[in-house]
Amino acid sequence: MTSPGAAEGQAIIGVSWWGTAMFAVTSVAATIWTDLRLVAAIVALGLFAIGCVVFLAAFAFAVARSATDAIGIGGLYFLAGSAPGPVRRSLMGALAVQVIVALVTASIRIFTSLAFGILVPIFGLGQAGLWAARHGRFEARA
Repeated sequence: MTSPGAAEGQAIIGVSWWGTAMFAVTSVAATIWTDLRLVAAIVALGLFAIGCVVFLAAFAFAVARSATDAIGIGGLYFLAGSAPGPVRRSLMGALAVQVIVALVTASIRIFTSLAFGILVPIFGLGQAGLWAARHGRFEARA
């Protein structure tokens, strides 16, 4: 049985995990096969660019909602108190995977294009922010 609100925004959650998987596969492959570093860099920079746009869109949606809802940054981008447990665990799990993959692959291949992976967690934060701005539960503004 899913908790109330857990079914909302499944497309956002799916996109978050799709991007995370694409990043993990290309980064790990580029760590092993150096010929794939350009592909990994393009994927990382593409996810970063998408993340920037989504991050700002989430902020714009939140600003629009802030007339009636008290929205904090922790609730918006880290889903603190604004999302059901399964949604929070999924989106924050994707973010954690992005951070771990970025740090591990960039640490294994220091001074290479794999360092661009450090930018990818903006994608995860943007997806979490978009979910919260569209579907999050916030207290009414006093």
